[in-house]
Amino acid sequence: MNEHHVIVNPPSPRGGRRVRVDGETLGLAHNATDVAEFLRRAGLDIDPSEIPTAPWIDWRGVGPDRWTPEPNN
Repeated sequence: MNEHHVIVNPPSPRGGRRVRVDGETLGLAHNATDVAEFLRRAGLDIDPSEIPTAPWIDWRGVGPDRWTPEPNN
């Protein structure tokens, strides 16, 4: 089990989602591959295909299938 607190914030108004580990911002991800790369750099190796189902990643606002903001109605 992973002991780190991983948060993927909701999509920003311009697209992408801010990724944080243990309170430190790692970057702005535009897909699961970006999240996997940020986590790898932080010492947490994970295959990009496992990102959407990893129970230790806290997806805020929307799930791992959304990377752009809601369109304006």
